[in-house]
Amino acid sequence: MKDLFKTLTLAAAIGISATANAITVGFAQVGSESGWRTSFSESVKAEAEKRGITLKFSDAQQKQENQIKAVRSFIAQRVDAILIAPVVETGWQPVLMEAKRARIPVVILDRNVSVTDHSLYLTRIAPDFEVEGQRAASWLTEKTQGKCNILELQGTVGSSAALGRMKGFNETIAKFPETKIVRSQTAEFTRAKGKEVLETMLKAEGGGKNICAIWAHNDEMALGAIQAIKEAGLKPGKDILIVSVDAVDDALKAIVAGEINVSVELSPHLGGPAFDVINEYRGGKKEFDKWIRMGGAVYTADNAAAELTKRGVK
Repeated sequence: MKDLFKTLTLAAAIGISATANAITVGFAQVGSESGWRTSFSESVKAEAEKRGITLKFSDAQQKQENQIKAVRSFIAQRVDAILIAPVVETGWQPVLMEAKRARIPVVILDRNVSVTDHSLYLTRIAPDFEVEGQRAASWLTEKTQGKCNILELQGTVGSSAALGRMKGFNETIAKFPETKIVRSQTAEFTRAKGKEVLETMLKAEGGGKNICAIWAHNDEMALGAIQAIKEAGLKPGKDILIVSVDAVDDALKAIVAGEINVSVELSPHLGGPAFDVINEYRGGKKEFDKWIRMGGAVYTADNAAAELTKRGVK
């Protein structure tokens, strides 16, 4: 009987301890505009569940005002930490100051924020968008021997992903006088807008006969571009090359089918590193690198099929 009492007491203590150590984290996500974004959200949710973290998730539907409202709601609810994947870079300082005054740590995921006080967040976990643009441009200039007329499908205006990828790509092709972007327009990182915008561009360029390549800031726009190219009577991946970023499953399938030529990987698995930082902070660590860089592979016809097999995608 005495041993049973000890067992029950120990079990109760473990239960109380587990409850005491459980944390609640608010996550202000951009939205679900792409397959990559959906994978990103699902990976954070799965990681939170695995760790026993209560996750309060907010889909901003690509609107910064919705994200700021969500963050203020998280602050009011006294969550233990906040994750933000910002729609755009600017406009974050006031609400981040509110979180700091409430002593709630913030981790920035994916896109960046532009603030004068970098103590307002612990760290940013993200890839180097400029490097992604450079890698896409390097593949294209090598493939075309530095001679190419390009149509650019930009991401969300003002987002760090669009700004960084544009800068990296443009700086790389600047070394090749006969490689130039002849038209550039935002397609908001979505498949539907990618198709719509490229249709207009191709018409403006006489059907696209003199266009060498499409440079899309993400795979969703590239997948939309495929449809527009086909409807223009051309073969995507052959008549017009397609270079992109994200390496989502559908893009890898399109590479295997010969319709996308290259996609630079952007890993959606940012939740694990983010929760690691939060745990370290709660354990007493106060200083973090302001940018924890996430890497990724470059996928072409040489390795896309193998990666799909590795992911278990048929």
